[in-house]
Amino acid sequence: MVENMTDIKVRYQETDQMGVVYHANYLVWFEIGRTALIEQLGFNYHEMEESGVVSPVIDASIQFKKPVRYGQTAKVRTWIDEYDGLRVTYGYEIFDGDGNSAVTGWTKHVCVKKENFKPISIRRTFPDWHEAYMNAKK
Repeated sequence: MVENMTDIKVRYQETDQMGVVYHANYLVWFEIGRTALIEQLGFNYHEMEESGVVSPVIDASIQFKKPVRYGQTAKVRTWIDEYDGLRVTYGYEIFDGDGNSAVTGWTKHVCVKKENFKPISIRRTFPDWHEAYMNAKK
């Protein structure tokens, strides 16, 4: 299985009055990890978007275990959890500055035509991505 590990330096503006990362920011960090994984596989979202295809989130889940705090460097581990040629589910684990598992979750995506949001087959439209995703799951 291919995984990506991305460092995130926790910025003050990402925290709440309790001094911990505000919960919605973890979804942004998931996106940073997902983008880094896709780049690690040799692709870029902007190339997909230039061809008139976008990849919206259609479902998401997040579990909070420990707080991540300002001044720490978090690590986002990202991998392809499920892929069927049409939908892809990315898995995530965020570690706090001490290396403890702090947040886990997943996001599910489907590729659609930008002009009408009709789903497209990654397998047929982007065969190189399809092959890379199939290999990354192993």
